[in-house]
Amino acid sequence: MPKLITGVGCPYCGSSCDDLEVLVSDDETKVLEVHNACIIGNNLFHHANDPTRPRLPRQRQPDGSMKEIPYEEAIDYFAKTLLAAKKPLIYGFGSTNCEGMSAVGRIAEKAGAVLDNCATICHGPSFLAMFDNGYPSCTLGEAKNRADVVVFWGCNPMHAHPRHTSRYSIFPRGYFTGKGQMQRTVLSVDPRETDTAKLADVHLMLDQGHDYELFDAFRTVLRGHDIPDKVAGIDKETIIKAVDIMKKARFCMIFFGMGCTHTDGRNHNIDAAISMTRDLNDHTKASIMAMRGHYNIAGPGQVWSWQFGFPYCIDLSKGTHAHMNPGETSSIDLAMRDEVDCFVNVGADAGAHFPIQAVQHLKKHPFIAVDPNFCMASEIADLHIPVRIAGVDEPGVVYRMDNVPIQFKAVLKGLPGVPSDEELFDKVYERMCEITLTQPIWLAAKENRKYPHNTNPVVS
Repeated sequence: MPKLITGVGCPYCGSSCDDLEVLVSDDETKVLEVHNACIIGNNLFHHANDPTRPRLPRQRQPDGSMKEIPYEEAIDYFAKTLLAAKKPLIYGFGSTNCEGMSAVGRIAEKAGAVLDNCATICHGPSFLAMFDNGYPSCTLGEAKNRADVVVFWGCNPMHAHPRHTSRYSIFPRGYFTGKGQMQRTVLSVDPRETDTAKLADVHLMLDQGHDYELFDAFRTVLRGHDIPDKVAGIDKETIIKAVDIMKKARFCMIFFGMGCTHTDGRNHNIDAAISMTRDLNDHTKASIMAMRGHYNIAGPGQVWSWQFGFPYCIDLSKGTHAHMNPGETSSIDLAMRDEVDCFVNVGADAGAHFPIQAVQHLKKHPFIAVDPNFCMASEIADLHIPVRIAGVDEPGVVYRMDNVPIQFKAVLKGLPGVPSDEELFDKVYERMCEITLTQPIWLAAKENRKYPHNTNPVVS
């Protein structure tokens, strides 16, 4: 008989919906139906049934082809490559559980690597602003139960977080918002008429890249001062009306996305947004939250901050302490300066999302992809190691976009012989320890760059 599993978490976006119901075959090897998920989450679970999912590591051969190899050989190559590298970079973790993120920390320390995650190319500017100005945030549960005014600034959850509006922000009926959408006023600040903007009661279509000026105008009005007749392409009257709506709210919730972090101003936009939220709290209750992209991209910030004191761009190459300096120790900057002599891509796709010049530099050296599926990074890698899919055939802890931890379940049995991220990293770490104990030559290789890094460092 098929088995219905309830309370399942969705491994797609930062909403990390944990109310899914998944019907699986009696032997727990195939997903039959998925209830409550958005169309993307639904496809993620059904993709686990794909018979073409990789089951063995693949290593590039001298003729350019990829050949399947045993896991033991892949782990040995992984360990020796990291130990031979002078400055390896381990990047990704958009689709990994916290157990895997914790396990990779030991590898990064042992290898003297730079450890970075997807925030470096999405919400990294948000981190910088939070370091400078704090983060007056809350949980999504509070937004659902209390917010009667919701502001979406530079984000489009109808596409990027499909169930966000129905679970947390616009439509749900909360404890103090029992009438749902009827009791909420929605503002959208976006240069385009997105599907989220079409749902809004007020759409402020600002000029592209002028968010900072508009944040300043909002703050000026909040403090009782006059502003020019038009700011960032928005009429003075519209700005005053929007500010008045926010001031009169019982609880104003501001969600911001990459429309703020990746336009002119970047971290200064978020700094101004946080200051605006603080100003609003002189008049009412207000809170702010980053619309994090991947379902556990908030995880590295929590796990690595606990382990190393920093959430991303963590340089462990000094050996004595962790160092973080975005712009110097961030993945793109390191790659563009060709400072990396080994690249490990974990649960992300640098091949698709990094600038082509960065990828070209990374490809000069050993390139390893750890991913349950085929992707652009795996297709250009020297070694592709498949792992289980966290949240589908591997359980684990994830952090929702509001930094609330959730225990995800596994709904399927893992593919035979395929490890989880945590198991793989633990085995690589054990092999690294064996090598440094029995073959001191690898320590000399790291210091003296004895072995060229654009060749296979595996030796007998």
